[in-house]
Amino acid sequence: MSSHSRWITVLALGLCTGIVGDGPAIAATGTPLPSADSAPSTHAKQRLAASVAPTRPAPKAGTRSAGPASSSASPGGGPSLGEEEKFWTADRMDNAVPVDAVPGHSPVAAAPRNRVRNAAPPGTPAPEHFDGHPMVGTFFYDGRPLGGKSTYCTGSVVHTAAQDIVLTAGHCGRGLETAAHRIFVPQYRSGQSAAQQPHGVFPVSRLYIDPRYAANTKDPSSDLDLAFAQVDPNSRGEVEAVTGALTFTPASNYTHQVTVIGYPGSDSVNPKHQAIRCPVTTSRLPGFRQIRMTCKGFYGGVSGGPWIEGYNRTTGTGNVIGNTGGYFGGGDDANDDWVTYAPVYGKDAQDLFADAAAHRTVGPRPPYQPSTDGPALPGSASTWQHAKLLASGDFRHTGHSDMIVVWTDGKVTLYPGDGQGGFGSGQQLLAANGTWTHAETITAGDFTGSSQFDLMVRWSDGEVTLFGDVGSKGLHQAGTRMIGPNDTWKNATQITAGRFGAGQYVTDLMVRWSNGELTLYTNVGAGTFGQKHRLKEPNGTWKNATLLTGGEFSGNQKWDLMVRWSDGELDDYVGTTTSALGTERRLLDANEPWTHGVAMTTGDYTGNGRTDDLVVRRSDGETTMYTDTGVTRLGDEHTLVTPAS
Repeated sequence: MSSHSRWITVLALGLCTGIVGDGPAIAATGTPLPSADSAPSTHAKQRLAASVAPTRPAPKAGTRSAGPASSSASPGGGPSLGEEEKFWTADRMDNAVPVDAVPGHSPVAAAPRNRVRNAAPPGTPAPEHFDGHPMVGTFFYDGRPLGGKSTYCTGSVVHTAAQDIVLTAGHCGRGLETAAHRIFVPQYRSGQSAAQQPHGVFPVSRLYIDPRYAANTKDPSSDLDLAFAQVDPNSRGEVEAVTGALTFTPASNYTHQVTVIGYPGSDSVNPKHQAIRCPVTTSRLPGFRQIRMTCKGFYGGVSGGPWIEGYNRTTGTGNVIGNTGGYFGGGDDANDDWVTYAPVYGKDAQDLFADAAAHRTVGPRPPYQPSTDGPALPGSASTWQHAKLLASGDFRHTGHSDMIVVWTDGKVTLYPGDGQGGFGSGQQLLAANGTWTHAETITAGDFTGSSQFDLMVRWSDGEVTLFGDVGSKGLHQAGTRMIGPNDTWKNATQITAGRFGAGQYVTDLMVRWSNGELTLYTNVGAGTFGQKHRLKEPNGTWKNATLLTGGEFSGNQKWDLMVRWSDGELDDYVGTTTSALGTERRLLDANEPWTHGVAMTTGDYTGNGRTDDLVVRRSDGETTMYTDTGVTRLGDEHTLVTPAS
């Protein structure tokens, strides 16, 4: 991981590149390592890898026996447990360096590792140092091909039937596969030798790495930066039986609430080499199948550490949905300690996990297909920073939604939806003008009953105007004045249309007032607000309901109210009616990334007949769609406008 030392050395990368280019990597065959006493030259070791791999298969599953192994040879063919315990003294482990911190081997020689390049933004969380969990620990391996330095990464035990698989980063795996001495140390304790560690140590016998992965690249194959290590038992049994395990869990979207754990090695901030953990909400790394988080203190050594959803602080259990790694080894170009990445586990990761769990040779893979989930709205993030207001509706009578955008300069654009989550070229409804700079909040509904959606606007002077059938009539029409300029409606902070009453069409209007009052108007039509229903008296809590949108998130043809609060919390109020606000269902706890939401709307952009695709425009211009959002979970995440960085 860039500053967080998530690199492999240039030499190791050269070795790996040669193996991958000519055939399956060592990891694909489970090749045991050469004897520690014979260290061939770099070229000899490369030839050895190519020639020995086909003739030395890994041991079959089920042939290893747990029990004392200190005097016997390792079942994987490398040093025995006793030899590893003798080799890995407390000093040798304490002096090991993060995987990318080997002097002279940094890909960016002028950028020293473990140095903060930019100050973290205000509010960036700091991690908690703690004693760790048994199922999370460190890999140590000797550095014969790396100039003699002993090296380490973070890893976590994942559940399999064989109980002997540990997850880490692919760039850590590349170093492990070329080492002579290599062990996994659960819940590592600094100052203690291998023989003194609380759960013992487990020799690594075999690596599983996608053969298409190249260490520390910035290209799309960085999505494949994960590896699985098969480890031999120690005197207490298989590793999972000793430590417990996390659950390897594929994910299809990019927003998660996770706890990230790792073992940073910066002496200045972590002199006791303790584990750290940080609860965060993730977002997407644009253009990659990777997630991003911000938390200070993720220096070298955290590579491979688990990103755990549903984390239990007491037991350490949960679902691991990512590991520290990915683009540039897991961090940004500036080597910031507070920016960290992880690959999302899709089909490629699932296939690799299946091979590891079955102790199966990793076979050839088809050419890697990078993410094609690119921007679906025209324009850059800097342009979309000026998208002031959003509204969704079937403006063209096509059976699915389109989007209307009011820009800060008064321009108004209609983006036709394609029914598959994408958009066509924008249709300018109005050029930049002074009048529409005074539009304060908008929403769309079928208030005129024509089956084409209409646009409702509340202006800065309190006037409310309805523009009927915008898709066919445009906005040059005068519109219907719902109410003239007035002081009351100046305080209508948010408005959103929906079907909360008994009507067949989207003819209801929810209003959140500046004093926290929440009002529902049903059967709204041209020139009338229909019937008024007060759902919340004025109150301090609802003053913080920053963004509102209505949608069919429950899937039962009844509409709910979605609320984004000022602290980033996201709640769905299921079954909202004229008599009461619906039952609150939490989608996201309070979090910093979602405080940057500026505009939010919901439409039927995928053509499934439900208004359940949530669109959010953030302060940096990034615009994201969450398709098929439910009452307790965001839908699959699709980037419509990619942020600048």
